[in-house]
Amino acid sequence: MLNILFVCLGNICRSPIAHGVLEAKIKSLNLTGKINVDSAGTSSWHRGEHPDPGSIEVCRKYGLDITGQKSRPVSTKDTEQFNYFIAMDKSNYWTLKNEYAIPDERLFLMRDFDPNKDGNRDVPDPYGMSDSAFEDVYKMIDRSMDGFLEFLKEKHPDIFRG
Repeated sequence: MLNILFVCLGNICRSPIAHGVLEAKIKSLNLTGKINVDSAGTSSWHRGEHPDPGSIEVCRKYGLDITGQKSRPVSTKDTEQFNYFIAMDKSNYWTLKNEYAIPDERLFLMRDFDPNKDGNRDVPDPYGMSDSAFEDVYKMIDRSMDGFLEFLKEKHPDIFRG
């Protein structure tokens, strides 16, 4: 089984959206039980909180329910459990690299897999922003996730075999 951890700062906006999007894609590809998904934050500011209402609403708009998720901080145990760490921005990427010593082959930015990346590889934090900011983040994550799944298929073809 592959274990994937999405990481942003507070684990209430971007990483819960990514968590929900990948879970839905896993289900639609009949990969349930082959890929495990979780999300966490590099801070513990929102520990135990549900996702931001903006994240819940944009996911609901696309048929995803992320209301069961709760924020948690990244832990040293995660470094042993997860195969891949997907950071939402460079700040969280460097925290994972420097504070948790995640090796390069297991650490990526979400937009590394975005076919529309424009030089800025960060998924912007929509916290405190308008509904349209959450919509933009959702679309950015969704299209990046397809590229991430292609990466996983290339690296782990056995997981994708029926």
